[in-house]
Amino acid sequence: MTSNPMLAPKVIENVARQATKPMTISGTINKTIVLLLTVILTSLYTWNLCATGFSDKAMLLTWIGIIAGIIFAIFTSFKPEHSKITAPIYALCEGLVVGSVSYAYGKAYDGIIQNAIGITLLSLLTMLFLYKTRIIQATQKFRSTIIIATVAIMIFYIAGFIGALLGHPMTIFNGGTLGIVVSSVICFIAALNFIIDFDSIEKLSNSNAPDYFEWYGGFALLVTLIWLYFEVLRLLAQLNNRD
Repeated sequence: MTSNPMLAPKVIENVARQATKPMTISGTINKTIVLLLTVILTSLYTWNLCATGFSDKAMLLTWIGIIAGIIFAIFTSFKPEHSKITAPIYALCEGLVVGSVSYAYGKAYDGIIQNAIGITLLSLLTMLFLYKTRIIQATQKFRSTIIIATVAIMIFYIAGFIGALLGHPMTIFNGGTLGIVVSSVICFIAALNFIIDFDSIEKLSNSNAPDYFEWYGGFALLVTLIWLYFEVLRLLAQLNNRD
């Protein structure tokens, strides 16, 4: 999902340096907020569907959101020049998923949604602080390590998905010590992806990248943010199961 392939060095290197209106960091922040509000809007819709007894409709929209979200994420990563259109569509799709998944967790565990949102946002701000103060720097070694770790996590999840389709669902995340440790490590890796995102956005801005990279940067941050939110939900659910 990220590490962040959406902001890979190759993308930055291939940016057209001459633009009538170059991207800015403040513009990227504004676009990220717009995308996040879009996610919230559609998530409230599927949440409300679940809450009012239309779970079947919410489930259909959730699967549409998953499939369409993957398609638009891949398309946007290869065609950043279209991100002004595809990034908001991706946000709409992800919101459908976030709403129904959040409702399911919230119904099973009291207070888990508020805690997950709080931890996710705190992680974002903490990583921003660590990046701005240069306590953590996005060196090439750091990038390579996080990319390898993230790809390994994605392969792990793909293998689990295939196993579930074959009738052998993944049971590691059942509240046991191993599952909690694995989830904690995944959350940590997901949070560290923010460092790469911040560094890539800063480099794009410094290189006078075209202004559509503001949407592209917001899209990349959103991918990491949603991934971390889901991982935090999983971790908190496991901790609740131990109580």
